[in-house]
Order: sequence, then C-alpha cells, then structure tokens
Amino acid sequence: MIHTFDRRLFLFFIIWYSIGVVLLSFDLVPPWLEWANVVFLITSGLIAMMFFYRSHAMIPGIITISIIFVLSMAIESFGVHTGLFFGDYSYMTDFGPKVAGVPITIGFAWVMVLGTSHVLAAPVTKYITSFRWLVYSLYGALVATSLDLIIDPVAYDVKQYWVWNEGGFYYDIPFSNFYGWFILSFVLHLILYVFFHRSRGWTNIRSSFWEIRMVVLYNMMMIMFIIVAAVNGLFLAVGLTSVLTVIYTLLYFVMKGRTA
Repeated sequence: MIHTFDRRLFLFFIIWYSIGVVLLSFDLVPPWLEWANVVFLITSGLIAMMFFYRSHAMIPGIITISIIFVLSMAIESFGVHTGLFFGDYSYMTDFGPKVAGVPITIGFAWVMVLGTSHVLAAPVTKYITSFRWLVYSLYGALVATSLDLIIDPVAYDVKQYWVWNEGGFYYDIPFSNFYGWFILSFVLHLILYVFFHRSRGWTNIRSSFWEIRMVVLYNMMMIMFIIVAAVNGLFLAVGLTSVLTVIYTLLYFVMKGRTA
C-alpha cells in the first residue's frame, strides 16, 4: 500500500531540491533564505525515516530511527566539543535549533545517509556466506563515507557552512573527519544488521516504493553536490564521487537483478 503522504513528501522534496540545485549552483541564495537549508535537510531525513517506518513493523522502525538520530547527534556533539572523530570544527551557518552544540538537522541528515547507504549495501549479503555482518557494514560505511567526499569540500571550501581549525590533504579537510564518518557509519550499519538481517535475508526491505527511492535519493544528493563542486572548480571531488556513485548504483541493480 502506497500512502498519499509518502508520494506528496517525495514530490515536495523533488521540487525543493530542483530549486535548490539552481540557487546553490549559481550562488543565488540570499541571506534571508538560508533557512531553506534546514528544510532541505529535514525533508531528506524524513524521507529516510519513512523508509525505515514503512519497510518493517512500526516499533522496530521507530527504534531504528531513534538509534541513528540519537547516536549520530551524540557523536557529533562529542566531536564538536573535543575535536575527536571529525576534527576540530565549528558551524558557521545557522542550521536550526541546537542540542548539545549540534543542530538537530544533522541528526536528520544522518538518518538520510544511513537509509540510502543501507539500501545500496543490503544486496551484498546475498553473495557472502561468511562474515556477512562485516562485509555489509564495511561496504555500507564506504558508501556512506563517499557522500562526505563531495559534501564536505562543497560545504567547507565553497559555502563555508562549517570550518576546520586544522588542515588535511583533501581540500584542506582533516583526515580524521573521513575516518570519523567511516567509523560511525560502520557502527550504525552493524546495528542495522543486528536488527534486520536474518538467515533468510533482510526483514526491512519490504517497501518497493521507498527502497528504490533511497537509491534515487542517494544519487540526487551526490548529483547536487557534484554540480555545485563542478561549477566551483572542485574537479578532483567531482571525478572521484561521480565514479563511485556509478559503481555503487550499478552494483545495486546487478545484485538486485540476480536475487530477484
């Protein structure tokens, strides 16, 4: 059953996204419209929340959303105050109300990251006989961290949504940021595996409507930041993440096709 709310939510996101791509690409976002970033992040998170909610029983879905949201916010807060995990950084743009020094929109963003990377990584367990939990979690963490390879160069180098107080080899972003992303993503994917994988396969890939839209959402996020990066000359990030996005998407459809 496809709910009217689900269709309208995704349609709203597409419209908001399309407008945002144009405004961001040509640096047309006026200061009074900065709140649009908050709407964008919350909506993308809500879409992933609907995936978790619709694709399993209600209670496990809500628990999953809560774990991802709370744990990611807690780690982000710890990182902001200590400089660990993601490097020593500060938010320069108002992303909405904060909890323990972290905008709540970051929690929504992490739910989006986990929802999309989970769907792209889930089919790999069909081809693994040993250590499925490890292969899935590593691959899911890699898919998730690849998003950051394009998000952070744009957010830091182009938009200055946040700034680091230390440098690094990749667009002057500290390496700790990327292994922090990888470690947190790995832990969250491991939790998803424990929650939803059984000997017969995944128990939370039951909504074809939302599953394919998680793949679309991942690609949309990548494409938006790739466009902005290309306009601003960040060609290493553009090339690297373009190739990775194609690989992850093709592997998903190949694996899904073989397991259909």
